[in-house]
Amino acid sequence: MKSASKIKEIALHTIEDEWLAISRLKNYIDDDFVRAVEQILQSKGRIVVTGIGKSAIIAEKIVATFNSTGTPAIFMHAADAIHGDLGIIQNEDLVMCISNSGNTPEIKVLVPMLKALGASLIAMTGNTNSYLARQADILINTTVDNEATPGNPAPTCSTTAQLVMGDAMAIALLHCRGFTASDFAKYHPGGSLGKQLYLTAENLYPRNEKPAVTLEDDIQTLIIEISGKRLGATAVLDKGHVAGIITDGDLRRMLQKNQDISGIRAKNIMSVDPRVITGDTLAVDALQLMRQNNITQLIVVDDNEYKGIVHLHDILNEGII
Repeated sequence: MKSASKIKEIALHTIEDEWLAISRLKNYIDDDFVRAVEQILQSKGRIVVTGIGKSAIIAEKIVATFNSTGTPAIFMHAADAIHGDLGIIQNEDLVMCISNSGNTPEIKVLVPMLKALGASLIAMTGNTNSYLARQADILINTTVDNEATPGNPAPTCSTTAQLVMGDAMAIALLHCRGFTASDFAKYHPGGSLGKQLYLTAENLYPRNEKPAVTLEDDIQTLIIEISGKRLGATAVLDKGHVAGIITDGDLRRMLQKNQDISGIRAKNIMSVDPRVITGDTLAVDALQLMRQNNITQLIVVDDNEYKGIVHLHDILNEGII
C-alpha cells in the first residue's frame, strides 16, 4: 500500500505529464489543421469520426462536441466499420480517423475501404510516419513524448492530446460559423446551460396565479390574496397599473408595529416602485436581479399591463442557479 504522500506525488506527476503533452500541441496547429477546418466548413455532408480502443472513446466525445456546436458529426467504431458499418458513410461525408499509433490492424483494414469509397480522410495520430498518416489527405499531429509517468503503457497523455485537439477543431469551427449563444440554446433545450440562454419570464409567470389587490383593500383581503395565491406577495394596482408590491414580510412587519389594523389599507404598507421585469427578460437575468436586491419575487409588466409574478423558486426549479 502506497503512503498518502506517494499517492499525491504520483497524481501530481500524472497531471504534470499531461499538461506538458497539451502544451506541446501548440506546435501542431499548422497548415494541415487549417485545411481540416476549412474542408469541414465547406463540406455538404457530415464528419464521420472513427477510432479503435481508447481512441474510439475520444472520437465519441469529439462527435458530441461537434454536434453541440453546430458541426454535424457521427461516430463509427473502426472495428464495426470493417464488419458492415461502412454504410454509415454517405456521399459528401468526410472521415476523421483517430489512432495514436496509426498502425493497428483494424486501421490498416479500414483505410483502403475508405479510399475505395472516395471519402476524404483526415488522420489524427501521434505517429506521423504511420500507415494512417501516409494514407491521409490531411494530417492532424497529436504526438506525445510518452504516456503519463515513464513506463506506463496505458493511453493517458496520448488520449488527452486527442481530446484537446478535437476541442480546438470544434471551437475553431464554432467561431468560423459565427455560432452564437442562441444557436447553442437550440441544441441544448433541456439542459441548464441552454435554459440560461432561452428561458424567459414569459415561460414562467403563466404557471402561477396572478395575485392583485387595489390601493384601498384592507388587511383581510391582503392576507387572503397572498396566502391563497402562494407566491408570498401581491401586486397593488391603481386603475389597472402596478403601483406597488406587498410581501408576506411586509405584512409581518406591519402586524408587529400596529395593534389596531382595522384602518390600514394596501396603500399604507406597500413598497412603491417595485422591481419589475418584462416578459422577454431571461430567467437567468431575473435571478441575478433578485440576488442583487435580496428579494424573491419580481413583477412582470408588458406595455404597462400587469402580467403576473415570477418567484425565485420558479427559476430554481428549472435548474438555473
